[in-house]
Amino acid sequence: MNIMNLLHRFVFVFLVALIPFTASAQDYSVGEGDILEIRVYENEDLDTTSRVSSEGTIRVPLIGEIRVEEMTVSQVSTLIEKMLADGYLVSPQVDVFIKEHRSKQAVILGQIHKPGQYEVRGQVTLLEFISTAGGLTDDAGSTAIIKRTAEGVDQKDKIVINLENLIEKGDASLNINIQGNDSIYISKAETYYVSGEVNKPDSYKYETDVTVIKAVTMAGGFSKIAAKNKVNIIRTVNGEKKIFERVNMDEPVLPGDVIVVPEGLW
Repeated sequence: MNIMNLLHRFVFVFLVALIPFTASAQDYSVGEGDILEIRVYENEDLDTTSRVSSEGTIRVPLIGEIRVEEMTVSQVSTLIEKMLADGYLVSPQVDVFIKEHRSKQAVILGQIHKPGQYEVRGQVTLLEFISTAGGLTDDAGSTAIIKRTAEGVDQKDKIVINLENLIEKGDASLNINIQGNDSIYISKAETYYVSGEVNKPDSYKYETDVTVIKAVTMAGGFSKIAAKNKVNIIRTVNGEKKIFERVNMDEPVLPGDVIVVPEGLW
């Protein structure tokens, strides 16, 4: 594994630890199976724990059964406060906590070390979910595609996340929470090829701002018999392969390019 791969892995682990959640626990959407702990300030006899039923309801002392499904935790707190204030208590203060999250599943596929289905318990960010699945492979691309289906809706929304901006540039707004039934696909990196008289001819992961000279450097540099001023690029343009001869060393490399370094004449 080269230095850049090690660096990328270090940055990934570092950001998993440091990037904050994009939503707080108070923004969690309550659903069937969640166990809510309800505390009423200075009224401990009203404190209770209740599991959200299949109908999306919980039972609260004095109030009875109330519907809370798809409400946030803060909305549940506000609702209970209003209902207790309606003839029961003066200016009640209610705190609601998720004591136990319901178990949901999401799938992650593509360029990941352990693709498959995993539980989503509580608030899990994209980076945390990727980490749970073993992390990105060395040939992972810069795109994560999340297909999301809302409950009761057949149509799927598609969310595209730029992993380069998230991981390398630290854009925490892209570290969204994963939801149950999400399907996540990690793209494969685009590549270019360096062949001919270089020390390490091979395919290489495409990155922005790669030039011919940078590509040759990645490939170990020119061999002793390379014709350095006769480098060619084979490039697909509108579905047709074209050969660009004697390209400038500062020529940008595109995904799929084949850089050919010929042998010099003695």
